[in-house]
Amino acid sequence: MISDPLLLAAVLVGVMFVFLLSSIWIGASLFLTGIFGMLIYEHHLPPALSIITKIGNLLSGSIYDSLNSWSLAALPMFILMGEILHYSSISTKLFNGLVPWLSRVPGRLLHINVAACSLFAAVSGSSAATTVTVGKITLEELQKRGYSKSLAIGSLAGSGTLGFLIPPSIIMIIYGVLADVSIGKLFIAGIIPGLMLATAYSFYIMFVATLNKRVVPSHRESFSWTQRMNSLKELTPVLLLITVVIGSIYSGIATPTEAASLGVVFSIILAIYFKSFDKHIFKMALLNTIKTTVMISFIIAGAGFLSQVVGFLGIARALSEYIASLGLNPFMLVIVVSLMYIVLGMMLDGISMVVMTLPIVLPIMSAAGFDALWFGIFLVFMVEMSQITPPVGFSLFVIQSISKESIGYIIKATFPFFVIMILITAVVTLFPEIVFYLPNRMIK
Repeated sequence: MISDPLLLAAVLVGVMFVFLLSSIWIGASLFLTGIFGMLIYEHHLPPALSIITKIGNLLSGSIYDSLNSWSLAALPMFILMGEILHYSSISTKLFNGLVPWLSRVPGRLLHINVAACSLFAAVSGSSAATTVTVGKITLEELQKRGYSKSLAIGSLAGSGTLGFLIPPSIIMIIYGVLADVSIGKLFIAGIIPGLMLATAYSFYIMFVATLNKRVVPSHRESFSWTQRMNSLKELTPVLLLITVVIGSIYSGIATPTEAASLGVVFSIILAIYFKSFDKHIFKMALLNTIKTTVMISFIIAGAGFLSQVVGFLGIARALSEYIASLGLNPFMLVIVVSLMYIVLGMMLDGISMVVMTLPIVLPIMSAAGFDALWFGIFLVFMVEMSQITPPVGFSLFVIQSISKESIGYIIKATFPFFVIMILITAVVTLFPEIVFYLPNRMIK
């Protein structure tokens, strides 16, 4: 039996990899890993009945706490909106409208994931909702047109995490409450880093497309300015939809959850207008929405249970206290904290990472001279990394459900964008004024 929390962390990561590689359902793998962690924790060895009771209580409580969230109600609505766009002609219009404008840009339509995720991130505030909605619209269409599936999946995984960084952001709200930092300032502070990250993704796509011509279709079309201007009509439906959803949120008319429902209604209206909506399409959209929502909910419940176990076994606290005991200089402290969050991201969901570690890590960072506003943005980057960090990279599993590719293929496709995220985090760390620039000028 094991009592050392750090050794327990290493064992649990190894067990998770075994379960996931054995083709067990992702949610089931997370539940089994959590149960295994409870069983090997030596303080819970006798008696057997108390172990079963404790696991049962933790299991039921974590499932309820993970899924009993009003903000999650927006998820199936955004998924349904994406399904309706996917089955109707609206998604095709989006591509047709962008083709003339991106025809001369290296990478061409591969940039659509970055652009669409950046826009949708300003609507949903959720990485899962952003990834699912945009992925449903773009992945199949890009593949049909002959674009690299690997680069399309990687750009979707990386860009999907922008839902946490570009406001509104659920993680920023949680951090602002716990750290007593202005949520308005956090929202504004995340804009420039979010745009920097999106721009870096696009530059990478252009770089790869320049080196490897096979990632884009060999046939290149040429367009006149008249054709480009006419193509804007094809973009009108999607721009109207974005305006309705974003406008309803920022005008105060609707909450993000209500705006998601409004988006579903408006997408149906658009599909009917373009004569690409019937009972069969609606039935398929509903069935796929149910399947995807149940799959994501199962993973959320499993991640919630594993997070509870990790907290119960003291793993997050032990890592934080170990770092505090090292007495590092500020920049070494940032590097070690980053490594800690990357390790925790292999086992925890983003919200659990923030809630469990913040009471210990924030005082350490503040004592080292780091501003709480800057640390909030840094922490969001860490949460974004956890979304694409195996074995519990939530966005990886979401993309797997859409693309039907193996998790190994998705991890390989996503890795360059993970590295880009690390580089942008380093830039924001070396030049913290990037975070403070807009808050200092817009909020007095």
